[in-house]
Amino acid sequence: MTTDPAISFDDILNAAQRLAGHAVRTPLLENRTLSDRLGRRVLIKFEGAQHTGSFKFRGAFNRISMIEPSARAAGVVAWSSGNHAQGIAAAASMNGIPATIVMPSDAPKIKVNNTRALGADIIFYDRYTESREEIAMALVNERGAILVPSYDDPYIIAGQGTVGLEILQQAEEIGAEVGAAIAPCGGGGLISGIATAIKTQKPDALVYAAEPVGFDTTGRSLASETVAKNDPDARSICDALQSPYPGSMTLPINKRLLAGGLAVSDEEVRAAVRFAFEKLKLVAEPGGSAGLAAALAGKIPAHDGALAIVISGANVDPDLYCDILSN
Repeated sequence: MTTDPAISFDDILNAAQRLAGHAVRTPLLENRTLSDRLGRRVLIKFEGAQHTGSFKFRGAFNRISMIEPSARAAGVVAWSSGNHAQGIAAAASMNGIPATIVMPSDAPKIKVNNTRALGADIIFYDRYTESREEIAMALVNERGAILVPSYDDPYIIAGQGTVGLEILQQAEEIGAEVGAAIAPCGGGGLISGIATAIKTQKPDALVYAAEPVGFDTTGRSLASETVAKNDPDARSICDALQSPYPGSMTLPINKRLLAGGLAVSDEEVRAAVRFAFEKLKLVAEPGGSAGLAAALAGKIPAHDGALAIVISGANVDPDLYCDILSN
């Protein structure tokens, strides 16, 4: 693994080899209604079909599979609102490693229940008054465990980058030329991995990060010399995209490779979740729908070639989902 923060394309290829036979090669879908609405060929990469219902399994398995056997008994610790938690729990279980997850107390019940069902222990915290990092590091120091961050780790980024690798491979299989891609962005692990994969093979392609309004720290940081942070009073239904600031490893990659960051409102996200259900016949969680929301709202600049949109997860709380679909 390269020590340069900007992971290499070879790192992603190596991650793909580790994931072979373990991760799902998720579908790349076309929908005429969506393509007609946007006036271009659109490809949907649906990561809701991945193990645990989101892309997070890719990075989690890639990282955890590299832990030396002598270090496994102490276990792993991670923090997550739910998708990384489930990915870590599943990957740790498959590798026979104990896992403890620090989760916000308001995490969707479906994500909490699934994380527990996969065998992980959970410690709750208040995302607005407590530091998940401090809680996790205390556990690491107490147990001698290994911290597995949700985005600031080269193995995590490389694992998420296999989403971009598959997009290019699958697009070629159906005769599509990818000209632009957009994916949801929290801490930046997914989009930095995707951008590395796509821009290495297609330097002229445009790659965008999609973030909730008020949590658009990557978009604001791209245009600034400083690292943007969230307003502590900001709120969003996109629970998976509320990282307090961009990753120290992911932001330099994204500054070098991204064409920009696009912010979407909760109402635009709700419309995207409904569109995914009604027209695409897909269950999409709010955070996972941010890229689709940006596309439907006409926020992606004109470009040549097909547009690839990543729907990054399907783990939506049932009550919230019913509310979105009925309003």
